[in-house]
Amino acid sequence: MKICIVVSDYYKEISNNLLEGSINELRKNKYKKLKIKFVSGAFEIPNVISKNIKKFDAFIALGCIIKGETDHYYFISNAVSTGLMNLSIQSKKPIGFGILTCSNLKQAKSRASIFKKNKGKEVALGIISILKSK
Repeated sequence: MKICIVVSDYYKEISNNLLEGSINELRKNKYKKLKIKFVSGAFEIPNVISKNIKKFDAFIALGCIIKGETDHYYFISNAVSTGLMNLSIQSKKPIGFGILTCSNLKQAKSRASIFKKNKGKEVALGIISILKSK
C-alpha cells in the first residue's frame, strides 16, 4: 500500500509534530511506502491530493489553521474540509483529516504534542483501520 502524506508547513512546529506522529504510527504498523509532500498552507492540500489521487492508495492531510481576527479562518477551514471530503468520496480512497482547526497556538501545540494525544497519530490509525478492512 502506498500512502501520501501532504503537509502544510505554515506552522512548522505543529506540522512537524503531526508528521512525526503519523510516520511513527504507520511504520509501527509496517506501512513503509510513504511519500511526503509539503505545501505552504492548508488551502493547497486538496489540490495536491487531487493531482496525485491515482498514484496512491490513501492520503493523510496534515496542517493547522488558527483563528485570527477576521473570517478567513472559517472560509479556509470549510474549503479544505469540504474539498478533502469530496475528493475522498469521488475517488473512493481514504483521506485522513489531520488538519487542526484551533482557536489559538496553545491549543494547536497541545493537539500536536508527541507526548500527548497527537492528532497525526490518530489520523494514521484511522487510515490503517480503513486499509486493513479492504
